[in-house]
Amino acid sequence: MIIHDVTVAISPDLPVYPGDPPVEIVQLMSLESGDIASVSRLCCGTHTGTHIDPPAHFIPGGLTVDQLPLDILVGACRVIDCGGLTVITADWLSAQPLDGVSRLIFRTSNSALWHTTGSFQKDYVYVDPPAARLLVERGIRLVGIDYLSIEKFDFDQPETHLTLLASGVIIVEGLDLMAVAPGDYELICLPLRIRAGDGSPARVILRRDS
Repeated sequence: MIIHDVTVAISPDLPVYPGDPPVEIVQLMSLESGDIASVSRLCCGTHTGTHIDPPAHFIPGGLTVDQLPLDILVGACRVIDCGGLTVITADWLSAQPLDGVSRLIFRTSNSALWHTTGSFQKDYVYVDPPAARLLVERGIRLVGIDYLSIEKFDFDQPETHLTLLASGVIIVEGLDLMAVAPGDYELICLPLRIRAGDGSPARVILRRDS
């Protein structure tokens, strides 16, 4: 069995979306200092690195991260290669083989950003609102992308998020798909169980037999 860990490592050097709190890791106790154990304090936002957007992120009264059905977060998924796209559109998406797919992950040029720059990049590949509507129409229940937002940067209204989350589609952002080939996998995506959480970092893996 092949297992791909598509989670970015949380560290103080990790880029965060503008306005989100930076990552802070403070060593409180350490074996090297003679303490009985090593213990650190981690401070970060709920949308740090590889993370989940539940409906409550933008939808009043929407499901919070601890209420999400696990059968959506675990199961068969398809990774599709977006090639040289700068934006994922409905026209492009309508030509993709999505019959029977309920979990869809976009592999874009964004993945290279995790390996080439330590600062947030505004010019990333995103999903436009008509494509989001098509995802809902096609019965997608979970959609993932390989940067910190599925939405265009500096939007007027977060239409892509609103379209997906209002229909109960779970969004996974901040994946690193550099080592992943397009194809069908089993997705295992487990966020922290934060009570009433508007989001959560998650450990995400993709696996298949060969």
